[in-house]
Amino acid sequence: MDNQRNLLLAVALSGLLILGWDMAMRVFYPQASLSGQPDAVATSSEAAPAAASPAAIGGAGGGGAPVDLDAALASPERVRIDAPRLEGSINLVGARLDDIELKDHRDALGEDSRPVQLFAPQGTSGQYFAEFGFLANGQRLPDDLQWQASGTTLTTSTPVTLTHTSEDGLTYSITFSIDDNYMIDAVQSVENTGTAGAVVQPFALINRTSANASPSTFNAHSGPMGAFGDTVEYGPDYDDLAEEGSHTPAGGAPDWFGFSDIYWLSALVPTDQKDATAGFRSLGNDIYRADLIYAPQTLAPGAKISRDTRLFAGAKESVVLGDYERAGIENFGKAIDWGWFEWFVKPMVWLLRTLYEFVGNFGVAIILLTVIIRGVMFPIAQKQFASMAAMRAVQPKMKALQERYKDDKQKQQQEVMKLYKDEGINPLAGCLPILIQIPIFFALYKALILAIEMRHKPFVLWIQDLSAPDPAKILNLFGLLPFDPPGFLGIGVLAVLLGITMWLTFRLNPTAMDPVQQQIFSFMPWILMFVMAPFAAGLLLYWVTSNLLTLAQQSYLYSKHPQLRAQAEKDKADQALADKRKG
Repeated sequence: MDNQRNLLLAVALSGLLILGWDMAMRVFYPQASLSGQPDAVATSSEAAPAAASPAAIGGAGGGGAPVDLDAALASPERVRIDAPRLEGSINLVGARLDDIELKDHRDALGEDSRPVQLFAPQGTSGQYFAEFGFLANGQRLPDDLQWQASGTTLTTSTPVTLTHTSEDGLTYSITFSIDDNYMIDAVQSVENTGTAGAVVQPFALINRTSANASPSTFNAHSGPMGAFGDTVEYGPDYDDLAEEGSHTPAGGAPDWFGFSDIYWLSALVPTDQKDATAGFRSLGNDIYRADLIYAPQTLAPGAKISRDTRLFAGAKESVVLGDYERAGIENFGKAIDWGWFEWFVKPMVWLLRTLYEFVGNFGVAIILLTVIIRGVMFPIAQKQFASMAAMRAVQPKMKALQERYKDDKQKQQQEVMKLYKDEGINPLAGCLPILIQIPIFFALYKALILAIEMRHKPFVLWIQDLSAPDPAKILNLFGLLPFDPPGFLGIGVLAVLLGITMWLTFRLNPTAMDPVQQQIFSFMPWILMFVMAPFAAGLLLYWVTSNLLTLAQQSYLYSKHPQLRAQAEKDKADQALADKRKG
């Protein structure tokens, strides 16, 4: 009985350790402090001009009259974007990329839903845009500056250049190009055609509202993030940034940085990291900005400088991010917050994606994944049952030892361990399959939350999105009643199946339990039914399938170890008789 209690305690503590690990590491290893900015690099042979910080970029935050999205996009002062996976437009007023839609991703279920609107103009409810600009002698070019375009449409084969010449003889240009996925390249150039020298600094920024941002949770960060030096910073959160006002990453030169949602990412990628300074700031009214500013350059008459910055604006598809990382963007695959179990979660995503490509149904892929996992674990389950059978065989000897040394617990424990050694029994073998299941379950949980490959994937009948909770809620009669049960009260069909199948597996448990353990295992399936109800339907599908396979596996192994079944039936009969006597 003591061993059984220890087993139950070990499983509970292991579960707390796995689920709490990520949160604990965030507490004990906080994000980089709000330290000062790295020194700017001067490349002129003359004395280095004073560097303007990201704060000098200025620019408005939120507030003002709301702007209608369709009206803003109807302006004729726009250059169209038409790429294989992106479409939208560049605003010639301010040289802003403030209209980007993702062709391959919809904002909701249904064929009539719109593509995901990632970027939107300033003042709209979904304000989110990127801007490439310049500081000249410490002053920013006006926000309402009208740029001239070399073409009408930006495609993968037709770059577009925006130009403007100021009164002091400085000619500014921004050449945009785009690839087949989600990367836009912007080459910013300044040529001094005047008679006096000037100090210039190209900059780039991403401006967004947090009103439509994904919530940041303990296991999936949403908000500012980036790779600096050898580290990836997942933070600060929007609330922390609003409180602090600004944040300058301390990890080193920026490889990439920007704003992340669960499924989407916008990131600036400077080509010359050592010449660039990165920072985040709050502009008020739930508006936030990521700033990239290059070191100041003294531009003599007739001289010209250029800086190349890329902008990623798209979906966090693990394959695409991995391709960009292999092409030279350090740690870009970590834009997906895999957490400390990256080594296990990523192979899980790969296997699920491979199975999905093979069968064409993601629910079926999850079922096949479960079969594969249980198949791999079957030899371990066999050893577990063999160990249980051996434990049953030595029960009489163990009870004799407990009776003989009942007044000397230390000696009793020593004799019991000697008995285990002599009989070749590992008392912990029974908990190994459970411990292995914990990281597998957690990895699948993270995969369903983070991997966009799982978003909006249907299964059968009423389950049209396996990354969302089961929509068939019992308390509102499967949608017939006009209300949506909150949280754990939203029990669906899969949650009920989870409770029933888990109860059946506990009923077949071959280990004898005391009354307290019996009560715990009697209530646990129904408690988990409520706890798991708000989780992704795909996760419940995995667990239900795993329970069904466990039932089949236990029935088979009972046939191989009949002494277990006989002893289990005897234990239940003895327990029923004891309960009857107490009653």
